[in-house]
Amino acid sequence: MPLIQRLCIIGVGLIGGSLARILREKGEVGEIVGIGRGEANLRRAVELGVINRYETDPVGGVAGADLVFLATPVCSIASVLARIAPHLAPGCIVTDGGSVKGEIVATCEALMPAGTFFVGGHPIAGTEHSGVEASFASLYQGRRCIVTPTAATDPLALHKVVRMWELAGSEVVLMDVEKHDRVLAAISHLPHMVAYALVNAVGGYDRFEEGILPYSAGGFRDFTRIASSDPAMWRDIALMNRESILEMMDFFSRYFAELRSLVDGEDGAGLEDFFARSKEQRDAIL
Repeated sequence: MPLIQRLCIIGVGLIGGSLARILREKGEVGEIVGIGRGEANLRRAVELGVINRYETDPVGGVAGADLVFLATPVCSIASVLARIAPHLAPGCIVTDGGSVKGEIVATCEALMPAGTFFVGGHPIAGTEHSGVEASFASLYQGRRCIVTPTAATDPLALHKVVRMWELAGSEVVLMDVEKHDRVLAAISHLPHMVAYALVNAVGGYDRFEEGILPYSAGGFRDFTRIASSDPAMWRDIALMNRESILEMMDFFSRYFAELRSLVDGEDGAGLEDFFARSKEQRDAIL
């Protein structure tokens, strides 16, 4: 018997579509119902075999589901759950893929009717692409997925969500919501802020009459790849995890100021040490 009898995915894009693909490939889901506003994307999801059928009305779409995965932008997760919560089947588990957890988990737990369960989650995987066409079954293979239980989390619901992500190929880590938001501000949100700022800085550099972005090569393009991510999604993340992101931006600015001081002071030994420390830490995570 599959782990999930009827899976409802709200937001059939890269994240939701990839989860659907791997669970179907593993034979761990009976029926997959996709929900979204873009019918062209949903029709394509059916054509690709990612979902069995789709609904544009979330209320009708969640009927009879034993697990609902919210793969919508972070700012809409709570409002979507508020709409569907009264219509969830008894025993239904709702989980999400949002990269901000504190506000989402607190709000969503309070919205769940008696006999239904919310488990916060965040698969740390993705690309700069979006839509069901961008989804692929191995997205979560060898990646970490953070699951954020609280004192209110049902143990059986937690076990099912953890098992789902393990079947998707992820290493599951249980983490407190506050720690999650601080960790993600450092390893994900700050790099996106830096990439967006760097592209705008280089693109706006006005020392020459013509723009200089066309001269960019591999290094610049590799470093700034994530600046091609969805602007609306990252607007929402920046606003919802504002305090942790600001803390990391201030912390980063201390290191950038140190580097500037080394360059300004023509401190070759200091620069080499700064770069060597960075290389050592970077190499250690490969």
